[in-house]
Amino acid sequence: MILANANLILPDTVIRGAVTVENGVIAAITPGAGVPATAIDCGGDFVAPGLVELHTDNLERHIQPRPGVDWPHAAAIIAHDAELASVGITTVFDAMRVGSIPGEGGDDKSYDAYARPLASELMAVRARDALKISHFLHLRAEVCSETLIAELDEFSEGDRVGIVSLMDHTPGQRQFRDVTKLARYVQGRHGLSDAEFAAHVQRLKDLRARHGDQHEAAAVEMAHRLGATLASHDDTTQEQVAVSAGHGVRLAEFPTTVEAAAACHDHGIMVMMGAPNLIRGGSHSGNVAAADLARAGLLDILSSDYVPAALLSGALRLTMIWAGDMARAIACVTRNPARAAGLNDRGALMPGQRADLIRFGVMDGETPVLRGVWSRGQRV
Repeated sequence: MILANANLILPDTVIRGAVTVENGVIAAITPGAGVPATAIDCGGDFVAPGLVELHTDNLERHIQPRPGVDWPHAAAIIAHDAELASVGITTVFDAMRVGSIPGEGGDDKSYDAYARPLASELMAVRARDALKISHFLHLRAEVCSETLIAELDEFSEGDRVGIVSLMDHTPGQRQFRDVTKLARYVQGRHGLSDAEFAAHVQRLKDLRARHGDQHEAAAVEMAHRLGATLASHDDTTQEQVAVSAGHGVRLAEFPTTVEAAAACHDHGIMVMMGAPNLIRGGSHSGNVAAADLARAGLLDILSSDYVPAALLSGALRLTMIWAGDMARAIACVTRNPARAAGLNDRGALMPGQRADLIRFGVMDGETPVLRGVWSRGQRV
């Protein structure tokens, strides 16, 4: 296959040329506007590597499309996979929470384990060649829980666990250092009274005091044992970043302040922010704006988070912030996340890389129009 007469987004620049694919791998990059007889004429569209998504809640949304609704899992997995392919994502690390609070009942006051059976179902669907794109696991290790260690122990080296992130949602710090914002979210979603919310907050604080340090150590050990990238989540202060660096964290998900993002770079930790934050112009939790980190040179990776289509749109927003440097912006959704997750075989238009490719146009200067997606050279 040859995609010709395209604006090829290379690691450091954009050129007019053609990309040749053989046996699922990029075989050649050829400058020029020529269109060989057997090639697809892209008519000046952009061609870039397939997008690499490190943190998305999208699978959980398909599994539970409404509170209390458990959708048939195989169908949900296939629909999730197809949605990601349709927006240009060709590699995904499916986020699954490990660490539960069994017992009391009520939507946000308790939640059960689900990651191990869902991961097994995902791998079973993958083994039957029913998925269009490449899937890995991202275990979100909730230290403020009761069962984290037992749930982590259910995973092993054969489970394609690529990322383990340290999650600490204890009220009063990190993402929810402003407890009023947590109250607005939890009470608005679950209808808790003020007294019920206060009890919920106290329970989480008690869990952190009893189990937090042990759980954090277990998650760090698990990441190292599995050879997975260790990620921090919602670092807020230089001190928290220093602890993350001591654990061997290589990826910082959604630092909440400029101070934390700058400290991450000082420690050689890549910074990931949410594309919805960038597109909306700020964080829904009141934390630092992704655009501010981009302007300060402190943003390395975008994640679609809860809107899969935001990933490519976010890259175009970064292009505008970075004075038209599309190569730098696209790297934040391709090469940078691939390298952060230890994947050296994809994420760049270079000979020898996997032929995960997207072709797109741009409408009104900021809206991507996707025209084709290929995974290992096969159109999906």
